[in-house]
Amino acid sequence: MVVKALREWKLACPKGDDGLVFPNGRGRVESRQNIVQRAWHPLQLRAGVAVPKLDQDGKPIEDEDGQVVMKPKYPGLHALRHFYCSWCAARPQDGGLGLPLKTVQDRVGHSTLAMTADRYGHLFPSQDDAEVLATGERALMGA
Repeated sequence: MVVKALREWKLACPKGDDGLVFPNGRGRVESRQNIVQRAWHPLQLRAGVAVPKLDQDGKPIEDEDGQVVMKPKYPGLHALRHFYCSWCAARPQDGGLGLPLKTVQDRVGHSTLAMTADRYGHLFPSQDDAEVLATGERALMGA
């Protein structure tokens, strides 16, 4: 499905000297700012990933119809990196891939396991300590 979509896009997309897959309208490299302003921010707003715009006093700004004006929750593209790491780490039953800590570290290029664990450790599966301790107690005490 992806290959078919890319083949169709290759025929339709603007042509340029660099042969880019996703060029701007002139076939050149698209600026990061355009990607953020014209794609990332509208995508978040359509998906409801937004927060109220606030005035200088910290109060929500309203439009002429009395509706609160919303802005994208995540201003930059770095949020996509956090999403990917979280998705890799989270348990499958929670919608993630359930990958081991070391695999996530390798995939995202963190220099240490500690960096990955400090940021995303709460998402990795953990065992119920009470059950583990009870099993150990039974093994040791013969109960």
